[in-house]
Amino acid sequence: MVELATLAAFVPAVLAIIIAPGPDTVYTVTQSLRGGRSAGFIAGLGTATGVLVHTAAAVLGLAALLRTSVLAYTVVKYVGAAYLLYLGVQMFRSDERFELQTNLAEQDYSLAESYRKAVVINVSNPKVAVFVLAFFPQFVPATANASLQMSILGMLYAGLSVLYLGGVALFASQVRHRLLHSDAIRKAVQYVSGSILVGFGVKLALEKHSIN
Repeated sequence: MVELATLAAFVPAVLAIIIAPGPDTVYTVTQSLRGGRSAGFIAGLGTATGVLVHTAAAVLGLAALLRTSVLAYTVVKYVGAAYLLYLGVQMFRSDERFELQTNLAEQDYSLAESYRKAVVINVSNPKVAVFVLAFFPQFVPATANASLQMSILGMLYAGLSVLYLGGVALFASQVRHRLLHSDAIRKAVQYVSGSILVGFGVKLALEKHSIN
């Protein structure tokens, strides 16, 4: 089990990371505006799944490769950047222009798509993998089972991510009808969201990797 002192230090630190604006939050907001609370919450679950994937990679030692290999980090970085750019451009080109989804069949599809894309956004971001590998061990006592402790911390990180992004999805879904009431506002939200995702893609592509 994780000691209370460790949790008291870990939770505030990881919350600061979670609430920092990033592509995961932007994507959750976008999906909440387009598909409602459920779409946003599912996107949050996708992000949490990505966190668990990174945790498993860190436990297995795979994340160490991204931390020490410039080539591996660069490949994953450009894949993640390309995916964010793709999502941003697709948002610009969307014919739906953020139409509110009411058809049940379309909504079911969008939920699966929201989850899948959120997982890919998180998993393809090497900065998250390196963060987990570098950050988690600081909260693992030398006498503890490192794999078990890091797994628990990863689940806690994922759980806190779901809580925060769930709140974001709830808020965005409450204002979606007001924000998207007119074509002009829908189009503005569409282009702002697309621009932010493209911006994150460019930022990730330009990110430099330093080996410790």
